Amino acid sequence: MRSPNNVLNSLASKSNDSTYKFKRLYRNLYNPEFYYIAYQKMYAKEGNMTQGTDGKTIDGMSIKRIDNLIEALKTESYQPKPVRRVYIPKKNGNRRPLGIPSIEDKLIQEIIRMILESIYEGTFSKFSHGFRPQKSCHTALMQIKTHFDGARWFVEGDIESFFDNINHHKLIQILRKRIHDEKFINLIWKFLRAGYLENWEYHKTYSGTPQGGIISPILANVYLNEFDKYVEQLVLKFNKGTKRKPSSEYKRICNKIGRIRNILRNDELSTDKQRDIILMIKELREERSKIPVVKPNDEDFKRMYYTRYADDFLIGMIGSKQEAQQVKQKLTKFLKEELQLNLSQEKTLITHSSKPAQFLGYDVMVSRNQDRKMCKDGRMRRSKSYTCTLYVPHKKWVDKLKDLRVLKITPDGTWKPVHRTSLIDLDDLEILRIYNAQIRGMYNYYRLAKNVSVLNKFYYHMKYSMYKTFANKYKTTIKKITRKYCENGVFTVTYSTKKGLQKCTLYSDGFTCNPSVKDNSTTDLLVNEQKNKGETSLIDRLKATTCEWCGKTNSPLEMHHVRKIKDLKGKAKWEKWMIGRQRKTVALCLKCHRDLHNGKLD
Repeated sequence: MRSPNNVLNSLASKSNDSTYKFKRLYRNLYNPEFYYIAYQKMYAKEGNMTQGTDGKTIDGMSIKRIDNLIEALKTESYQPKPVRRVYIPKKNGNRRPLGIPSIEDKLIQEIIRMILESIYEGTFSKFSHGFRPQKSCHTALMQIKTHFDGARWFVEGDIESFFDNINHHKLIQILRKRIHDEKFINLIWKFLRAGYLENWEYHKTYSGTPQGGIISPILANVYLNEFDKYVEQLVLKFNKGTKRKPSSEYKRICNKIGRIRNILRNDELSTDKQRDIILMIKELREERSKIPVVKPNDEDFKRMYYTRYADDFLIGMIGSKQEAQQVKQKLTKFLKEELQLNLSQEKTLITHSSKPAQFLGYDVMVSRNQDRKMCKDGRMRRSKSYTCTLYVPHKKWVDKLKDLRVLKITPDGTWKPVHRTSLIDLDDLEILRIYNAQIRGMYNYYRLAKNVSVLNKFYYHMKYSMYKTFANKYKTTIKKITRKYCENGVFTVTYSTKKGLQKCTLYSDGFTCNPSVKDNSTTDLLVNEQKNKGETSLIDRLKATTCEWCGKTNSPLEMHHVRKIKDLKGKAKWEKWMIGRQRKTVALCLKCHRDLHNGKLD
């Protein structure tokens, strides 16, 4: 069988050729190596220990389990199971539906995702940033910050319930433009129509992508790529001119300054006359600094900019409000007629760029700052005039404090940090690390903002909430806690390891604007789940046919999984074995795995 990497690279090499039709894709699902790669990628995620509708988790994964899947796919008898629907609370008080697929479905979906990504990634728009390699929220925001300079109007796009309303027939029609393999298409169709179970009652799915499905993001990007191409055509038609015409008033003053400066070259001028002329030039320059260099409303110069992240998009326009309204109408018509989607008329706002537009949790504005600054070439310029700027919304960090329950607002409007009862039973190091993670997470996301220093206020309340949590835990005062834990003014927890005493300190690196975005930002700033890449390959251990507990050889193995290492109590020998090796998995023969679950392994 061909190496999966060779297969995917071969598909990717033909991705940019829009006329190429991909065939014989389904046969790749017969290759066990694809399943091993998929398993290696997904095994560490805690959600895989949650049961699907078949009652199974990733625990007990084995080569036999994979072989059975392949056999079902060969005979085309494989049928995805309906997802188990649960609800998670949203900030606005509503609940968001979440689907939990079976592990077998996740494995197959991961393989489909890899294949689809290889086929389509090369054709996706540079303005699309959601769920893509080398793309993230930050790359989308930096594209806006870099390219939206001078915009007069924003169109804030909001597609109504996008993921729930994707038309299945339209999606399949789009896939068939490039994929000529009906078996592969039919498999995707099965996932789209698998349905879901809610309170053990089956519901059919007539639209939308699989809830909680691994293939949902790539299918959404394939669907909205049609929208991206349409907007790109709009941009080409709308853009006009190469540069704005200079302001006649600005040009008049420049010419006047030039004429007066020529008078200074006359050697016969008295000192007083020279001084008067220099003062006149200074006054003219001051007057010029308040006048636009170019015509603000030049009908011969227009621009449209576009950025999309998943189903959120932002359009910036150098043009009139009427033109922005026309663009909104065209987008509404295209989405309705071509993609059977609705653009929310109430939430798709047309905002003047002097006011904040909302995108990915940031406020986006175009500065009107006319202050002059000495540039590197020695000339004074209004370097901040009409530059696109990102801000941290006040509401975001205040709501975060409320969500974490570290802030109490008294009836008279006073803000008061409070302790967190849910953390009191944890050890000191865990409490400190939780606060550090939440502070760093907030800063890492908003570090692109010009006013990111406002997070010092967020930090203040987090710090004193932590002090109060420690004080509440030990039934003492904040003063005594800070005296006990602070070293050189920094809160520090000392803990012992095999290497000796170690120290963990409260975050104290400040909050400065840092607009750098790494090229390998593929996970939207989420923690890397698979951090122990250096350890022996999970698949090598599964293939070894040697039980890691009893040492029995030439025996089929099953991989035992735990959700978190810290959940292990360390009482049983096998728990101590896993804790000692810092592993969430152990490869066991069938007897040992059965004994472990029956409490008889020791």
